Amino acid sequence: MTGKDLMFLIVDDEPDMCWALQHILKKKGLVSRIAVTGQEAHMLIDSNSFVMAFLDAKLPDTDGLALAAHIRIKAPETRIVMISGYFYKDDGSIQKAISDGLISGFISKPFQHDEIFRMIDAATSA
Repeated sequence: MTGKDLMFLIVDDEPDMCWALQHILKKKGLVSRIAVTGQEAHMLIDSNSFVMAFLDAKLPDTDGLALAAHIRIKAPETRIVMISGYFYKDDGSIQKAISDGLISGFISKPFQHDEIFRMIDAATSA
C-alpha cells in the first residue's frame, strides 16, 4: 500500500487544528478527510475506510470517547488516536480507553510533529 491508498480521518472542532494535522499528513504524502463535528465524523466513517482517526476529546455535539466507540463498532480495524488539550495521558478515562483497546494512543495539545509521525508510522507499518 502506498500513502495514497491510506486515508486518515481528522475530527476537531478547531479549523486551525484540522489544517495543521492535514498538512502534517500531506508532508508524508497521506490523504485525509476532515470533520468538525461528531455528526460529520459519523457520516465519513459510514462511507469511507480509514487507517487511522485523530479525534479531539471534546466536540460540540459529542464526546471523543463516545465517537471512538462508534468507530470501534463500525470500523474495528481503524486505529484511533485521541488528541486533547482537555485530558492528559495519565487521566483515568484515557488510560482505561487505551487498556480496553478503545483508542490506540493519546497525544496532548499542543503537540510536536514527531508525535504525529510516530503514530502514523505505527499505523502504516502494522
